[in-house]
Amino acid sequence: MVDCIIKNWQGEEVGQATLELKVAKEENAAHIVHRALVRQQTNVRQGTASSKTRAEVRGGGRKPWRQKGTGRARAGSNRSPLWRGGGVIFGPKPKDFNLKMNRKERRLALRTAFQSRAEDLVIVENFAANFSQPKTKELVSALSRWGVKQGKQVILILSDISNDVYLSARNVPYLKLLKADSLNVYDLLVAKKIVVTPEALSKIQEVYSD
Repeated sequence: MVDCIIKNWQGEEVGQATLELKVAKEENAAHIVHRALVRQQTNVRQGTASSKTRAEVRGGGRKPWRQKGTGRARAGSNRSPLWRGGGVIFGPKPKDFNLKMNRKERRLALRTAFQSRAEDLVIVENFAANFSQPKTKELVSALSRWGVKQGKQVILILSDISNDVYLSARNVPYLKLLKADSLNVYDLLVAKKIVVTPEALSKIQEVYSD
């Protein structure tokens, strides 16, 4: 259980919230989070790289010159891997890089990663009502008031993303918006600060409880 301070739009402390998630044991935590991270990054790979072997390269059916009497090395095809324009030896072929991980393990890794960032967690009251129209400058100023340094990678976790907040955040290069039910291990670990609303925090504890 971790107690966190809630801030308002102006950055003032207005209350407290409790973060309580079932996490992995200390001796296993690093291992399971690492496995989830490797799985996520590996599964992004498309595996579509492909090169042609000598059998797939077009041409090369005729023997370039006779076997003997020319003084040159014997050759059977101009599509040999030794020739320019020939096939590729042991080149890449389409491959499925996907790694599997049990659903319970993935969720345990996510909860463990989230709670491990408790020191960098910033909880702010729902601020969607402060945006009557999209305004990137106001959101950047608010992040500074909440203790987020400009240029430092930060994720903003909301239960619901309004259109005005989305449009205000999309041009901030170091800010990433996430929904509370769509978290991932990589973003949780790479961010320097994690900003979350109380509603999103409750949803995280509800969605990832098992």
